[in-house]
Amino acid sequence: MDAIEALLSRPNLPPPAARAALRRADGLTQAEVAEALEVSRVAFHRWETGQAEPRARSRAAYLRLLQGLAKKHPEISMEGKPA
Repeated sequence: MDAIEALLSRPNLPPPAARAALRRADGLTQAEVAEALEVSRVAFHRWETGQAEPRARSRAAYLRLLQGLAKKHPEISMEGKPA
């Protein structure tokens, strides 16, 4: 896969507000999720506030977590709008 294809195939994350809402809906702290994803709490905070985006390995795991949380909490939209 060339570099362009790698960029195009990168999974999309929900908007930062939706990421935070999904985490909070499940009663998870930033520290808990950061530990599970093996990143610092500061790095995770930056992802949730839109200041930074996760790298490929972390991005895939984070997306998997968010998709699981979205199934548990269908009232929260992955698009950042009320479901």
